[in-house]
Amino acid sequence: MISRRIIRTKVLQVLYAFYTSPERSINQSEKELFFSMQKTYDLYHHLFQLVVEIADQANSIIELRKKKHFPTEEDLNPNTRFISNHLIHQLRTNKALLKSLEQSKLSWSNEPELIKKLYNTLVSSDFYIDYMSKPERNFADDKKVIELIFAEIILQSDDLFDILEEQSIYWNDDIDFVISMIIKTIRKFKEFFNENSALMPIFKDDEDEKFTKDLFRKCIVNHDELKKIVEQYTENWDVERIAFIDKLIMEMAIAEFLYFPSVPTKVSLNEYIELSKYYSTEKSRNFINGILDKALKALKKDERIQKAGRGLIGEMD
Repeated sequence: MISRRIIRTKVLQVLYAFYTSPERSINQSEKELFFSMQKTYDLYHHLFQLVVEIADQANSIIELRKKKHFPTEEDLNPNTRFISNHLIHQLRTNKALLKSLEQSKLSWSNEPELIKKLYNTLVSSDFYIDYMSKPERNFADDKKVIELIFAEIILQSDDLFDILEEQSIYWNDDIDFVISMIIKTIRKFKEFFNENSALMPIFKDDEDEKFTKDLFRKCIVNHDELKKIVEQYTENWDVERIAFIDKLIMEMAIAEFLYFPSVPTKVSLNEYIELSKYYSTEKSRNFINGILDKALKALKKDERIQKAGRGLIGEMD
């Protein structure tokens, strides 16, 4: 689930904390890195739980209307298409989801007002009205409406952002990414899935987990060399005035150029330029792009970059 872009972002954040902390511990910082990734994975399950809570809210309202002194025909014979949504049922009974929620102790029980607001926004949406009015139901429609709830309701909720920000500092930059992974997961669900069907793993494979640890460790172990390379290609600049976060971004990119033979330099370059869009000013971003491009050409010329593996055509250009 955790993409390499998120891995790079998390490593950057932990490296920044490591170098700006008076008490440095590589082992402790590495634990913090993997803890922050686990928190992202927890959020993935926590938000899946949210759509189940919205369905429970819908069911509660249906039951309350049935108990009115003078219920209408609609109150007595409600449209149950949403509360009986097959994908919601699959989530409600999914063992992997239930186990993760039990371990993390995460719950929406203290946020009834948020659930009500999300539900009220949902029932007034065009896509929900269209879904509820269809003469026949199918699993594709059940999936699509849940996908739209995440994209159009949950992701757009300022109240949700505020609550998640209060719940964990690790979630400030994660919501967009996590919801994109949730939507990706939903699209893979099949009607025959049962309680044992798997959700996404925290890492796509062992290689990504190793990449996380190696990137963090190699940036620290080779910090002096990486710092020297950055200074070499910023010799016409006042190095002391370059933002520390910009220096770290360049050091990480150069670390991938030098120490990760299976990662194409074009990928590394593009990823760190993209990362700079979130952590640097526009002026700094252009500066980082120029320095990395210059450093990459020089390192290739000096034959210090050795790449091997798939997807590395054109590395010597």
